[in-house]
Amino acid sequence: MVASTSMPPCRGRMRPVGMPSSANSAAASASSPGATTTNSEVRATPQVYQLDRRSGPIGGRHPVRPVHPERRARPGTMSSDMSEHARPKGAPRRRRRPPKPAEYRTPASTATTVDTPYEPTGFRELGVPEEVDRGLHAAGFAAPFAIQTKAIPVALEGKDVCGRARTGSGKTLAFGVPMLARLDGEAAPRRPLGLVLVPTRELALQVAEVLVPVAAGCDRTVLPVYGGASRHQQIDELARGVDVVVATPLRLIDLLKENELDLSGVQIVVLDEADRMADDGFTPQVEWILRKCTAPRQTMLFSATLDGDVGHLVARYMTDPVEVAIDAPTDTVGTMYHLFLAVHHMDKDRVVASIASGFAKTIVFCQTKRTCDRVEHNLQDLGVKAAAIHGDLAQASRERALKRFTDGELTVLVATDVAARGIDIDDIGAVVHYEPAGDAKDYLHRSGRTARAGRDGWAVTLAEYNQHTQVRILQRALRLDLAPPVEVFSNNPKLKDLHQFRSAD
Repeated sequence: MVASTSMPPCRGRMRPVGMPSSANSAAASASSPGATTTNSEVRATPQVYQLDRRSGPIGGRHPVRPVHPERRARPGTMSSDMSEHARPKGAPRRRRRPPKPAEYRTPASTATTVDTPYEPTGFRELGVPEEVDRGLHAAGFAAPFAIQTKAIPVALEGKDVCGRARTGSGKTLAFGVPMLARLDGEAAPRRPLGLVLVPTRELALQVAEVLVPVAAGCDRTVLPVYGGASRHQQIDELARGVDVVVATPLRLIDLLKENELDLSGVQIVVLDEADRMADDGFTPQVEWILRKCTAPRQTMLFSATLDGDVGHLVARYMTDPVEVAIDAPTDTVGTMYHLFLAVHHMDKDRVVASIASGFAKTIVFCQTKRTCDRVEHNLQDLGVKAAAIHGDLAQASRERALKRFTDGELTVLVATDVAARGIDIDDIGAVVHYEPAGDAKDYLHRSGRTARAGRDGWAVTLAEYNQHTQVRILQRALRLDLAPPVEVFSNNPKLKDLHQFRSAD
């Protein structure tokens, strides 16, 4: 015996439901012996069967009843709506709805605009044109930082610039101001005049937010192009013509391969945080993009270090670059304090909460996305306003969490290295390494989020009993005093005022 699993067995006789008696008699006569039925008559009344749940189960199963042809698709049901709106085979596809207005064409700048009459800023003394200086004044920039003072005059002369500076030292205006000042002509559709390559989406947004109000003063447009945002809207904006594109490598390559973008007219190229792009393995992609910039161009590169793959980019794609540096290759901010704490695994989150209670904003770096989520939940259970950002979150969620942190709604941001690269917030009081950084370079990039704009900052590393060797390796690489981590518990009052650790020394 062969059992069929396509339809449950049904007891009783199947007969059409809802048909007139004449049809029933005709069906009966057709099934009676001696009756003759043509094939066309049989095909004229096909039957569709479905479970009849109205009369209840029979022997543990529901009977099956046929559906009358006129009752198969009643108006207003899902089946009728699908049949009415389905696209016929071979018919042309419907036209895509026009995109919504792109809000990120001119992203809101984090700088406070100034309504006072124009007065020349300190940038004017560096040779910056008045129209660009007006944009700087409107955005609230008054005086240049050290890296800007050194880099802008050289870049305004059209020379290639190779800048070594830490994150948060003012690199964005160091390359953005001379770029806006030296662009010549108007951008054609899909043919930008300036290109800025950055390693992460967050950095692309932040660079654009700094440059947009300055660009408005000289009638220029800036567009961030990155993955996770609407590709169609970015294409539509490029088709209208954009002067400066701030892009991540992979999304830019995607648009180039689809012929939605042409870099043959780019006059100025900037590689921001080139060492991070090299560390992430983007060097081949960066070189591929640079080969697409076929016109004579000025190239500016900014990085915390200038060795390895970064040195290869400098040697191959830059012409007689002028090196500008404001610090030593492994130096950190002078107002940054380093603290290494020995903690117990079960007490780490409480230690983080105690440290965060002494600062308005704290960033906690974790090695994995799973650790980020766990630390976020544990901190929230302890009453800390915390949120996590990492690669598994949607771009909109990451941007929303970053904005809440920037606006002061959150006191703690838990992040992975990749998600936090490019975060440019000046008033971060402490950076907590939930585990010791993998090497000195990672430690410097993480810690560079604090001690900005002349403020003091703390770089705190939490080490468990089996991580003390990593701490000593980091201390040697950073040329810090070799000292064992200070053993603490979460109830130590010094955690709420880290300066007490310095006074104890």
